[in-house]
Amino acid sequence: MVKIYKPGKVAIVLNGRQAGKKVVVIKQLDEGTKDRQYPYALVAGIERYPMKVTRKMSDKKIKRRSRLKPFIKVVNYSHLFPTRYALELEGIKGLVTTDTFKDPTQRADAKKQVRKLLQERYFTGKNRWFFQKLRVS
Repeated sequence: MVKIYKPGKVAIVLNGRQAGKKVVVIKQLDEGTKDRQYPYALVAGIERYPMKVTRKMSDKKIKRRSRLKPFIKVVNYSHLFPTRYALELEGIKGLVTTDTFKDPTQRADAKKQVRKLLQERYFTGKNRWFFQKLRVS
């Protein structure tokens, strides 16, 4: 079987609270594990996207509107829709593991690190498509 969800691949979540949100695959487990006996992926995505910014806005307002809120999650393959895009974020791979989800403080720390990496990516202007909401039409 062809591996669709490789680390760095951008996908869209289809079901659940984050349905319609874009995510980047951090780690894929095609065979599943003993406690999760289905193919799944560890993903990091954007729960709240940055707002539109114009030139007239003050620096303070631009900073506030440029914030984003990330999430990290374990998602079943059947709830993901692959895209043709990829996002090369080397820093995230070491941050989020299956053990991260067991301890709430570890999870919060991982989210903060993911936020920092994604915001850095957003401010450089790379991968603009990833930082915009999906069209609803």
